[in-house]
Amino acid sequence: MGPQAALPVAALAGCLLRARSCVTCDPRVVAALDALEKEYLSTHLAPGRHRQVMERIRETVRDFRDLPYLEDTFMGVIGEGRTLAPPCPCSLASGGQYRFVHAPSGTMLQRLMWCSNCVQDNYICRKSRDCGVRHINVHEKEDMILDCELNWHKLSQGLTYYSFYRVWGSNSETLLYKGKGPTLTKPLVRPEDAGNYRCELGIERSGPATVIHFQVTGQSWGVHGGVGIRVLGLGDGRQRGAWSSG
Repeated sequence: MGPQAALPVAALAGCLLRARSCVTCDPRVVAALDALEKEYLSTHLAPGRHRQVMERIRETVRDFRDLPYLEDTFMGVIGEGRTLAPPCPCSLASGGQYRFVHAPSGTMLQRLMWCSNCVQDNYICRKSRDCGVRHINVHEKEDMILDCELNWHKLSQGLTYYSFYRVWGSNSETLLYKGKGPTLTKPLVRPEDAGNYRCELGIERSGPATVIHFQVTGQSWGVHGGVGIRVLGLGDGRQRGAWSSG
C-alpha cells in the first residue's frame, strides 16, 4: 500500500489499543475501519485488491478480540465501555463463570454488550436475595431509621420500588412504605415500635432484588437510667419484641 497508508493504519492501531475489549464493537474502531475502507483504500487500490486488503485488515482486528485480558477474562462490557473487571459489581471469572465483586447478595441487572455480536441486553448477576439481618438500637423518643440501600443498587438496571413491612406474629405483616426512597424513618419511637421489620427492593423481573430483615431494639430512659429492650428471634411467626422500663 506504500508509505501513504501509514497514517490511517496508525490511527486504527491507536483505536485498538484504547478499546482493550470488544474491539469489533467499539465505535472508534468501527469509524476507523469505515474511513480506511471508503476514504483511503477506495482511492489508492484497484477494486479487487481493495477488497482483499480490507478483508485482511478486518481479520486482523477480529484477532485482537481473542487476545487475553490481563486483569481478568471477559466476554462483554458493562454499560458504556466499562469492562467486566474490578471495580464493576459483576465480573466474569476464569472458566466462564460470573462472580460478584461488590454485590455478595441480591439480584443485580447490568446492561451488557456481548462482544460476539455487539448486541446489548440486561444480564442477571444473581446471588441469594436474602441479605441478612440488621440490628438497630434506638432510644425511646428518638428517630428510628431503617436503611435498605446497598452500594450496588444505583448501578443496577430494572429496579422498581422499596417496600418496608412491620412483621408481626402468626406470619402477618403490615406495609409501612412503598416508594423510590431506600430508607424508612419513624420519628419519636415508642416501646411498641420494638420488633421485626423487613425491606424488599423490587425488580422488573420475577422476585425481589434484595430482602433485608431488621431487628429493632433500644432503651427506655427511666428514673434509674436505661433499661434494655429485648427482641426474641426473627421469622418464626410467634416471637416479637418486648420493651421494659425500670
